[in-house]
Amino acid sequence: MVLSRRWSVFLVAVGVWSWVIWPRFLLAIWRDDRAWSASGAPTGFFWIHAALIAVSLTVGTAVGVLGIRGWRSARR
Repeated sequence: MVLSRRWSVFLVAVGVWSWVIWPRFLLAIWRDDRAWSASGAPTGFFWIHAALIAVSLTVGTAVGVLGIRGWRSARR
């Protein structure tokens, strides 16, 4: 399947958006009092959000790579 350039740009933008937004969200979770117990250990709140962020970054990366590959194949 060959993607149009328009769709390729959209996919790359989604990938970039993921890498702009999710690390900032991780920083906000890190600073949240609910993320750490009184002893300083990470709580379930932290681990659930860390897993969501990891999955979102993985999907964002995959979508961005597909967009780049689509852009390159549309040039040929």
